[in-house]
Amino acid sequence: MKPNIGIKEQNLVKSVALLSSVLADEMTLYVKTRKFHWNVSGESFMELHKLFQSQYTELEEIIDEVAERINKLGSNTIGTMKEFLQHGRLKESPDKYPAQKEMIKELLHDHDFVIIELRKDIEKCQDNKDAGTTDFLTGILQQHETNAWVLRRYLK
Repeated sequence: MKPNIGIKEQNLVKSVALLSSVLADEMTLYVKTRKFHWNVSGESFMELHKLFQSQYTELEEIIDEVAERINKLGSNTIGTMKEFLQHGRLKESPDKYPAQKEMIKELLHDHDFVIIELRKDIEKCQDNKDAGTTDFLTGILQQHETNAWVLRRYLK
C-alpha cells in the first residue's frame, strides 16, 4: 500500500530514485572503506585500521537507514551489486591497493564527492516538497562532513 503522507506520487518516485542513488553511493564508499581497512599496512597500521573500521561501521548504519527510508516512502529497495553500480554516482577503483596516505586521500575525495551530491539531492527534495527526506539527508551530509574532516586532519 502506498503511503498517503502529503507528497504527490510523482515526487515520491523522484525521492525514491534519489535515495537509490544515495544508497548506491553509500554502499560503494562502504566497500572501499572496508577494502582499505583490510589492506592498510605500515607505521600507523593499527590507528588507520581502527579508523577505517569506525567509518565503515557508521556507513553500515547509514546504508540501513537509507534503505528503510525508501521503504517508508512506499517502494522496494535495491539490493544487488548490479543495481548499486547502475544507480551509483561514486566510482570504484578496482585492482588498486594504495599506500596509507593515498587511501586517506581517496576516501577524503569520496566523502567530499558524496557531500557535494547530497547538497544537490537536498535541493531536489526541497523542490519535491519532501521535508522528511530533506532533513534525513541533511543528517547524513553532516556525518560525511565529520568523516571528511577527520581524514583531512591526517593530511595536514
